[in-house]
Amino acid sequence: MRLPYSARQIKSVALGCLSAAAVWAQAPVHSPEIAADGRVTFRLAAPSASSVSLTGEFMKGSKALEKSAAGLWSVTVGPIAPEIYNYNFTIDGVRTIDPANPKVKTGSTPSTIQSILEIPNLQPAFYDARPVPHGEIRTHWYESKALNTTRRLTVYTPPGYDRSAGNRYPVLYLFHGANADETAWTRLGRVNLILDNLLADGKSKPFLVVMPFGYGVPPGTPSAPGANTAAFSRDLLEDVIPFVESHYRAYTDREHRAIAGLSMGGGEALAIGLNHLEQFSYVSGFSPGIRIPEFPKSYGTFLSNPKVANQKLHLLWLGCGTDDSLFPASDALSKQLDDAGIKHVFKRSEGAHTWINWRHYLNEFAPLLF
Repeated sequence: MRLPYSARQIKSVALGCLSAAAVWAQAPVHSPEIAADGRVTFRLAAPSASSVSLTGEFMKGSKALEKSAAGLWSVTVGPIAPEIYNYNFTIDGVRTIDPANPKVKTGSTPSTIQSILEIPNLQPAFYDARPVPHGEIRTHWYESKALNTTRRLTVYTPPGYDRSAGNRYPVLYLFHGANADETAWTRLGRVNLILDNLLADGKSKPFLVVMPFGYGVPPGTPSAPGANTAAFSRDLLEDVIPFVESHYRAYTDREHRAIAGLSMGGGEALAIGLNHLEQFSYVSGFSPGIRIPEFPKSYGTFLSNPKVANQKLHLLWLGCGTDDSLFPASDALSKQLDDAGIKHVFKRSEGAHTWINWRHYLNEFAPLLF
């Protein structure tokens, strides 16, 4: 009888198993290791690698790891300020995660995968879980007639929602960025913990947060400029909002409806919100994905009617880090709003295109709603 594998293939598999067994037999690699002074040591077991480097949101550029005689690579950086950061290793030119760290940032495309480093605060941060009343995160599948497909959305309900059967709630429609999905604001943005803390401190009113999947065109699919936002807009207005208002005790008027998003979602929020003032009275873009040449097409009607804009908008809020490549576009939009006499807030912060900024923006924006 002829075996399905050659002797060479069988030998290769056996050697691979022995190699894997040797790896498992090694002492566990501790990475990242956070010292009391905030310095962090990163480690990687890669005896066959020729070069390993570290990149992360906590530093500029990259830093090379040094290899021990046993094949363990390591580097210590910092001290690093308390925050939540993303980082990666690059092994012989291949970008990858830290295999010793189970905390991983994922999304709707492979390009978003990174390891997560959290440097704890001495006192709980605004995004940390505290012993306060907590809301709930709920997931729904719904049929999108606009896109002819089944989709998913995430909803945050504030503490006490189920017990307050006679109350209706305002709604914030909150969008993720490119390469992410409808779970990003809970997993990475900690929207529920931020709002729980604001409510407990008496800084915010209770409201629902609806986080849909922000792609109208599947990620990576070639499409004409603006096609994704146009398709997502149809899904939001024709399917998501009716679904939410039929399943939750939500107010159904524009006075109690807000729209916001980050990056790609920020561009969507501005395009949809500013062109549908009959639907929304609060509009915000966090580091919005917008382009200056597209302003006339995207916001021309809105900019040409400042009186209507100021009458209908309770709040137009923009935020962007000065190190963000999208900052010039946000700055240009703010200047055009100033020239048109349209009231708005523009938060110019330090930092780049990161969740560090977006968590802070939500913490500042939420208390201004409703």
